[in-house]
Amino acid sequence: MRSMRFYPQAWPLRAAFVISRGSRSAASVVVVEIEQQGVCGVGECTPYPRYGESESSVLAQLEAIRPEIERGLSREELQQRMPAGAARNALDCALWDLACRRQERTLWQATGVQPPPQVTTAQTVSIDTPEAMARAALELSRRGATLLKIKLDDRLISERLVAIRDAAPEATLVVDANESWQAEGLAARCQLLADLRVAMLEQPLPAGNDRALANFIHPLPICADESCHTRDDLARLAGRYQMVNIKLDKTGGLTEALALAAQAAEQGFTLMLGCMLCTSRAVAAALPLAPAARFVDLDGPTWLAQDVEPGLDFACGVIRLGDA
Repeated sequence: MRSMRFYPQAWPLRAAFVISRGSRSAASVVVVEIEQQGVCGVGECTPYPRYGESESSVLAQLEAIRPEIERGLSREELQQRMPAGAARNALDCALWDLACRRQERTLWQATGVQPPPQVTTAQTVSIDTPEAMARAALELSRRGATLLKIKLDDRLISERLVAIRDAAPEATLVVDANESWQAEGLAARCQLLADLRVAMLEQPLPAGNDRALANFIHPLPICADESCHTRDDLARLAGRYQMVNIKLDKTGGLTEALALAAQAAEQGFTLMLGCMLCTSRAVAAALPLAPAARFVDLDGPTWLAQDVEPGLDFACGVIRLGDA
């Protein structure tokens, strides 16, 4: 017989995290613990208002399915009993963790993925003035980051990017507009990004209003984030995007994320691996996807004033795995 408990946590950030939709000062997560015969598995999710989620809605979903989880609902059955999203993610990852601990295996062993010594992750430069963003990029580069993710809205695009490129001439840059651009002027903006050696553009147009990307000729890859949650989305992304950003809070856990990664790769999409603002608990659950990803963006815990203990071993732009 299992027991399950769940609770919210707020983790203050070390600085404001600003994207096109607004500013955050804390990471608000929900933690799930599932215990069976003295062994406890833990999962974490970040409810995301953009997807109609809140702390209260996720807690309500967890309470509703608690009896089935405690009666022994399997991970496979969970995929059919709950929709993709944050609540299912926390449960799915807790069940993975529980199984690994009971079998005395690592998550890498359970998923059949060979862990690398370290994972290169993007470090995010959030929206600010061009001068402040350039200073942030310079500092991150000086500390060793080689991949910078630049958050943008629809203002000061050229000014911000030129300042950042001047400050970090050797860094690989990827740009995330978080649905804030429109089709008008997109071609010129893509050319600007290419001229500044930006490696990829993430979700420039609103999900559901990205038809303009169909057969759109552009000089750099475009990645679907808000437009891609599960395998069910892949068919309509073909011809619009070349990459997909996989996040466990969107897929509803590692189980669907692994399946999405495999099917997306089979269909010719390049993979990106991302996360929400979260602790190391959430990032650790996603790490088996990292070796297959062209870009990894798992710096969420580095924005926290203090991470969960024990946390992952983050350096600037790197997650050191050691003997994972």
